[in-house]
Amino acid sequence: RDLEANGVPIIGTSPDMIDAAEDRERFQKLLHDLGLKQPPNRTARNEADALALAAEIGYPLVVRPSYVLGGRAMEIVHEQRDLERYMREAVKVSNDSPVLLDRFLNDAIEVDVDAICDGKRVLIGGIMEHIEQAGVHSGDSACSLPPYSLSAELQQQLRQQTVQLALALNVVGLMNVQFAIQNGTVFVLEVNPRASRTVPFVSKATGLPLAKIAARCMVGKSLDAQGVTKEVVPPYYSVKEAVFPFIKFPGVDTILGPEMKSTGEVMGVGESFGEAFVKSQLAAGVKLPKAGKVFISVRNSDKNAAVQIGRELLELGFGLLATRGTAQVLNENGIKAVTVHKVGEGRPHILDMIKNGEVSLIVNTVDEKRSAVQDSWSIRNGALQGRVTYYTTIAGARAACTGMRHIQALVPYALQSLHQKLV
Repeated sequence: RDLEANGVPIIGTSPDMIDAAEDRERFQKLLHDLGLKQPPNRTARNEADALALAAEIGYPLVVRPSYVLGGRAMEIVHEQRDLERYMREAVKVSNDSPVLLDRFLNDAIEVDVDAICDGKRVLIGGIMEHIEQAGVHSGDSACSLPPYSLSAELQQQLRQQTVQLALALNVVGLMNVQFAIQNGTVFVLEVNPRASRTVPFVSKATGLPLAKIAARCMVGKSLDAQGVTKEVVPPYYSVKEAVFPFIKFPGVDTILGPEMKSTGEVMGVGESFGEAFVKSQLAAGVKLPKAGKVFISVRNSDKNAAVQIGRELLELGFGLLATRGTAQVLNENGIKAVTVHKVGEGRPHILDMIKNGEVSLIVNTVDEKRSAVQDSWSIRNGALQGRVTYYTTIAGARAACTGMRHIQALVPYALQSLHQKLV
């Protein structure tokens, strides 16, 4: 804005339209005018406001400062005392620095869409379905292009809504839209009228040089003039996985949330989602086992999902270990699991088994409440120190089960030959 005010020409999307996407009230009005859905949300400019508005929206909530990158100081709060602590410790709130409150969508699928607009026509660069559920920062979640579980109808809705938003914001250049899908309903989480961190991944997966195309749009060359008007949907899967530095920072919790923790990305490509996923894990330094024992300990809301995961692991030849509550559910459903003590319940407990090399893989999900996360930290830390592969989301564990079916027969592909199929 300052550059524009001083007469410096700004190419691409105008500063005013960038502000329309970032400013909560303006963006809310835009979505209302377009008839698009958004999770209930409010803007608070002091602690009293935040508490009152949170009671109006209802918990759980995603809270964050405005105008942040990387999910910095973003948190999911489940009750009033968590919000009070957040307002007191995490941020300095004021009229100029408000805090944004959004209703958190439980068990929603998050989706990223990258697109290019020349002001008149919109090119969908790629639709990426996140593997981890909504609530995990998009930079930390693995994602698949094309989507591996979304219906064609839902994907078409995402395309239509992306086009509506790009034209309404008069985007010229790149844009990224983050969606959440809950029970078949599409919600717009945010729109970023700029290049996102997913652009290199999408370009490599589709063979389209998105940055080059967008830059030409910004200097006045239309998509028609460039001859790029059709979305490329590859006949193979590409999976982007995040790389984490946890081993370099002792004491950092490995559980994933809305604040970004990853420091890099890798990519796996395969004819099936499972093949692409297992390659992405290998590239990220995650060693999926071929045999051994899997320890499962999940929160109550994930216990039914753990039954299917347990069944798949047994079919793959793994033995199962579980904490008392999880083991009970598994055994009641015909999935044989041996009960293991939590730390503090007696010995040998799970940390002893990790140290003794008796565990090959860990699936550990916890309630997002602060106390539950802290109580289970020792398991995740033990896995990290013992170099045991672990998943802290049900979706990640499911994908790992799918991937392990392909681990014996991985085929390397030349990216150039894959891109030739797209011509």
